[in-house]
Amino acid sequence: MTGHGGNVFLASDETGIPVNEMLDFSASINPLGVPESVSAVIRENIGLLVHYPEPFADSISRDLSQQLGVPAQSLVCGNGSTELIYLLVRALRPRRVLMPGPTFSEYERACHLNDGTSCTRFDLSPQGGFAIDPGQFVAAMAGCDMAFLCNPNNPTGRLLERKTVLDLVRAAERAGCLLVVDEAFIDFTPDQSLVRDVEGNSHLIVLRSLTKFYALSGLRIGYGIFPDRVVQQVSAHKEPWTVNTLAQMAAATAIRDRGYQERTMEVIFEEKEYLEQGFQDIGIAFFPSSTNYYLLRISRGNEVAASLRKRGILVRDCRNFPGLDESYIRVAVRSRNENNRLLKELGDLCAR
Repeated sequence: MTGHGGNVFLASDETGIPVNEMLDFSASINPLGVPESVSAVIRENIGLLVHYPEPFADSISRDLSQQLGVPAQSLVCGNGSTELIYLLVRALRPRRVLMPGPTFSEYERACHLNDGTSCTRFDLSPQGGFAIDPGQFVAAMAGCDMAFLCNPNNPTGRLLERKTVLDLVRAAERAGCLLVVDEAFIDFTPDQSLVRDVEGNSHLIVLRSLTKFYALSGLRIGYGIFPDRVVQQVSAHKEPWTVNTLAQMAAATAIRDRGYQERTMEVIFEEKEYLEQGFQDIGIAFFPSSTNYYLLRISRGNEVAASLRKRGILVRDCRNFPGLDESYIRVAVRSRNENNRLLKELGDLCAR
């Protein structure tokens, strides 16, 4: 089993609250929902489900190549970026892998499923705001042949600036360590992305997700940009048909929807300001975030999460993140009405 947010169906079964009445702050998904342009494309092309999808999603790879300004042959698409995490560990078979803690749990799980791969955790401190010290991270890469860096980090929301990450890339090359930068949430700070830096950097892989920013979690699509020296090896281990037809069409449409992208940035910026003020008014400690979620520190956070669940509000209980305990929960940035409901319930529970 995997412990993640977003399981509204299980929560509905356990609480008896219908799925469409649950407020899901546990998964960090765009509150605008599925772009209307994507909904229209799906409605118009539902009949194509009688056909197999492109085995390796070549068309969307070409579209992404044009949008991102990267070579199409460097792209590999997957059933969400999580598929690619497992794929690259399986294909490249690293012996020792470095990763921060806390961070996205699927890095460690992918390594544990691969015989001969061990994990080294780079512990982040709440006293330091869970910031990564670049010099110490470079030192920790010694003896590792792969390192994962989630940027912005999940669940902390902390972002390492692009210049700093490029310094880490150069240090990784000197150390003979392949740096995998997971940019699942970089769309909220697009100028910090390294997608165009993979070409010419033999020790850099960048993973991206289309499910968070475009609210396509149920369709599942992500992609990776790989250097020449590893892309063929990774592709050789890739199963065909893992990205379905509608997911490919949805992705091609979403990445061209400038209006949706601009509106998303406006809404997220406004609602982040609103939530931060609300947290301060209630007296809840939160960590600065560069993306669409916040890590909160609350006395008996796990009990607060359980109480919210009974009220039809899901938040991410963070106890299963290495380095976090029962006092941490993660909440997504949602719509104004939803954020108001969350703040009201948090205020009520924290006042007890």
